[in-house]
Amino acid sequence: MSPPGRGDGARVVVAGLDDSDSSWHAVAYAVGLARRQEALLVLVHVLPAHPIALLAGAAWLLAGTDVTAADELRGRVAAGLSCMTEARALRWEFVVLPVGDPVAGIAHVADERRADTVVVGASHTFTHRLGGATGTRLIKAGRWPVVVVP
Repeated sequence: MSPPGRGDGARVVVAGLDDSDSSWHAVAYAVGLARRQEALLVLVHVLPAHPIALLAGAAWLLAGTDVTAADELRGRVAAGLSCMTEARALRWEFVVLPVGDPVAGIAHVADERRADTVVVGASHTFTHRLGGATGTRLIKAGRWPVVVVP
């Protein structure tokens, strides 16, 4: 039985990736989930904000470095998936979003792709205490099942 509003469409698993250990754990979980469900895996990377550079009006100086780092992340994912025999047939995409709120970016992609599940790593930074943990904020949105991986 398909979830309401999904019809007969393909399954989609969206996962956030910020290069932290917990986000790599989330990607590993999402790969397994997408493989078992024969779903499209959409990995979302939101370019990081650099507060000091933004205050100095020099954020553009770091933009090229951030895009290069995102390309390297994509390459690491591709290399990892190619080493896994069971994941070689996995359909996947890597989406890089401009600087912004990671929760808003992941939510936008999940809504746009009509995600069945969203997977993120547990937040372990001080900033999650100020704005709320990514997983908690996505769960509160209440639009998709959210898995938070430690």
